[in-house]
Amino acid sequence: MPFDRKTSLASPSGAELNLYVKHAETKPRAVVQINHGLAEHAARYARFADFLSGRGFHVYAHDHRGHGATKAADAPPGKFADSDGIAKVIADVDAVHDLIAAEHPGLPVIIFGHSLGASVALNFVLRRSQRIHAAAIWNGNFSQGLLGELALLILGWERMRLGSDVPSRLLPKLTFQAWGKAVPGHRTLFDWLSRDSAEVDKYIADPLCGWDASISMWRDVVNMAQHAGKDSNFTGVRRDLPFNLIGGERDPASDYGKAVNHLARRMQAMGFSNLVSKVYPQTRHESLNEINRDAVMNDFAAWADSVLKS
Repeated sequence: MPFDRKTSLASPSGAELNLYVKHAETKPRAVVQINHGLAEHAARYARFADFLSGRGFHVYAHDHRGHGATKAADAPPGKFADSDGIAKVIADVDAVHDLIAAEHPGLPVIIFGHSLGASVALNFVLRRSQRIHAAAIWNGNFSQGLLGELALLILGWERMRLGSDVPSRLLPKLTFQAWGKAVPGHRTLFDWLSRDSAEVDKYIADPLCGWDASISMWRDVVNMAQHAGKDSNFTGVRRDLPFNLIGGERDPASDYGKAVNHLARRMQAMGFSNLVSKVYPQTRHESLNEINRDAVMNDFAAWADSVLKS
């Protein structure tokens, strides 16, 4: 199951990206470029990469700035950058995409993102849609509206009060901790991730998971979601680009799947004609680590097959 290759990739942003690669076991049909979520890392996608490899997909997955083993002078753990964090995160995605193009010229690329990675992937699409064949935007929330504006006000107040870019004290309470408490009869505060207790325990035991993000990283996270929450920012995206929007009915991070359905309705109203959307019953936040993950992965493979034939 492990990735075939672990390497370091120099990004124009100044980061040394920690990158994992899994090669297709059969004749390659496409490349899936994975973007992981907040307070986790790319190595957690090895099972998904193994599944895709067996179906003719190369897989590339890197650790975002401030995550995993990626290194940058302006991005210690928990921080994207001193400034221009969003632009640098997108530049890193571009760097991986350039490597894919160099190593597999002509192969279509499907960009995939989970949670924060969904926001990174969608923001990449809004800027670079001509570079990809399809996009899978999973477990994101782009419907924050006034709550997002309130979060930015809280973060601005924290930055002024604490006087430096330290971990936010309030946002973890309003997000991760609140979501954990929202699970009836929760065993841990991370039960919102999955019904599979073994997967939850692995997340808790992983020193590269579950940490508190800095104030600036939270600001970048909220701003990315807010950017993708505005229809006007979709102007340059071709309307026939295939999209795969996935969520969970028991995921508090996506307002129990309502945010996923809202994005689907928005995009349909904007004229996107090649869109598949599904909210899985009883499923929590990490679709790929849930007890129904085999069905979720098989559905993804079926969708990918269909867009490669179109």
